[in-house]
Amino acid sequence: MKRLTTTTTQKCNMIGSRLKQFRQEQKLSQQALSDRLETEAVYICRDSISHIEDGSRTVTNMELCGLSKVLEKPIEDFFDDIPY
Repeated sequence: MKRLTTTTTQKCNMIGSRLKQFRQEQKLSQQALSDRLETEAVYICRDSISHIEDGSRTVTNMELCGLSKVLEKPIEDFFDDIPY
């Protein structure tokens, strides 16, 4: 199967900037967020969180659900301000 890759103008996800915003609002490091996700059986390492935030990694639906739960934000908030 072909792997998704990004170019300088293409992103692999739509939530990266909002994820970073929510994480920083709660004063969490990427590692602290990774640790919290692990308590919910969602395993995203610190490097992967960085790649999600910069848009170079996709996000699964289970990962998005875990991020929503640990950051206590509704899933739809991750998509606010996104032009459709």
